[in-house]
Amino acid sequence: MSGEGKAVCVTGGSGFIASWLVKLLLQRGYTVRATVRDLNDPKKTEHLRALDGAKERLILFNVNLLDEGGFDAVVDGCEGVFHTASPVILTTNNPQADLVEPALKGTLNVLKSCAKAASIKRVIVTSSMAAVAFNGKAMTPDVVVDETWFSDPSFCESQKLWYMLSKTLAEEAAWKFAKENGIDMVTINPGYVIGPILQPTLNLTTGLISESINARKFRDETFRFVDVRDVANVHIQAFELPSASGRYCLVGRVGHFVEILKIVREHYPNLQFPEEVPASKDLMIPSYSVSTDKAKTLGINFTPLEVTVIDTIESLKEKGFVKLN
Repeated sequence: MSGEGKAVCVTGGSGFIASWLVKLLLQRGYTVRATVRDLNDPKKTEHLRALDGAKERLILFNVNLLDEGGFDAVVDGCEGVFHTASPVILTTNNPQADLVEPALKGTLNVLKSCAKAASIKRVIVTSSMAAVAFNGKAMTPDVVVDETWFSDPSFCESQKLWYMLSKTLAEEAAWKFAKENGIDMVTINPGYVIGPILQPTLNLTTGLISESINARKFRDETFRFVDVRDVANVHIQAFELPSASGRYCLVGRVGHFVEILKIVREHYPNLQFPEEVPASKDLMIPSYSVSTDKAKTLGINFTPLEVTVIDTIESLKEKGFVKLN
């Protein structure tokens, strides 16, 4: 096991991506120090404590993102830090307090603690395609989005894209701080993350799937889909491979929601969706693409969308979040 005898930190450990990251790190033999918002909330801790290896090698900490110095004791002695903690909400009446400040200040608080810890070899920051693709450029079929793209804060603000703004400002600040303080940092920029859930509560992205199935609701939107297990694996590869550097866009497939619907109809024929749902072949043609070239240097083979969708639905069914009859 590559992580045997090594300690790493995962912030926001109870989240969708982070829970899978903790699971896979434990499987690889790491000792994991994970932060959660409330140690007394079983919804944030029980699924983590039930993981294989957790009893021996998982330590949970209660840390507030906005507490400067709060991560000092957690990261000291760790070789790697995976910073996943950041609010994920799309609508808010107070974007500064609900999104921008926690994302920006929280990221800097973690990095400030990392700068004090001589043990740390690399920091992996979970950013997002939200910090990549929102700059006002036309997304036509000939467009290929890659790691050189950055979202434009002014554009995000003008369009009231508050989550995109928060992730963009947080990543920009992270790169500036890392360079000024000599931190070896890598960012992972996943798209719309779906897949089986480990936590007992719905997160925003899988919630969209459950809502659509339960309401038999079609969404006329295009998404940048990626499997949560791929995302977690890439985080670990980005930490373990010495050659990893910079940013990594992580999108297995750019596709319209009608692709999800097609998979659901094929595998769950008892589910009746409204007949007016379009079946146009034009919707199956991606409006743009996201380069996978750099991500593949980390050894990733993206999980097929069909597998991800079925595993997502089965997981939601098991936890009682979708009704399939």
